[in-house]
Amino acid sequence: MIRGETLLPIDRFLETLKIVNKEGVHLQYSWSRLFIDEIDEQWVVQLDQQPELAERLEAFTSRFGRMQDTIADKLLPRWLHAQAEKAGSQIEVLNRAERLGVLENVEDWLSARKLRNRLVHEYMESPADFAEDMLLAKTYSLMLLKTYNSILVFSEQRLHIDRKDLPASLIGEGE
Repeated sequence: MIRGETLLPIDRFLETLKIVNKEGVHLQYSWSRLFIDEIDEQWVVQLDQQPELAERLEAFTSRFGRMQDTIADKLLPRWLHAQAEKAGSQIEVLNRAERLGVLENVEDWLSARKLRNRLVHEYMESPADFAEDMLLAKTYSLMLLKTYNSILVFSEQRLHIDRKDLPASLIGEGE
């Protein structure tokens, strides 16, 4: 793209899709490194003595939040614009994505959003609660990857974008 050039909605969507793909690759990497251990209350307590684990945790939570933000704040609205639809508020965008089949459940998405905020702002006030939240994040991160994959399928089938013009799928289920 030439600086200052105005992109068509489909091109902005495709650029954002590529960004989310990269974020997803990084999230998968952090997911696979973090969840090799059983995360429980004791694991959380030991973080103070194990800076490498703390670093892996920080990378995962950062990537989890970033991918979630990019999908909700940029990708889904641009996906709707690529279809010549008005995006509206975030809840309207999420509801539309659910109706079109790329988002399984808006309530789960909103729960994941609240979880993201807890992971960032209530960092380990209670080791037991934090361990429970991390197990939720493990599941919700797979939801993010699945949402990305669903958008890819929709783009190919319903927007008729050639598969070669789309980024790769991300592994999501059965990690």
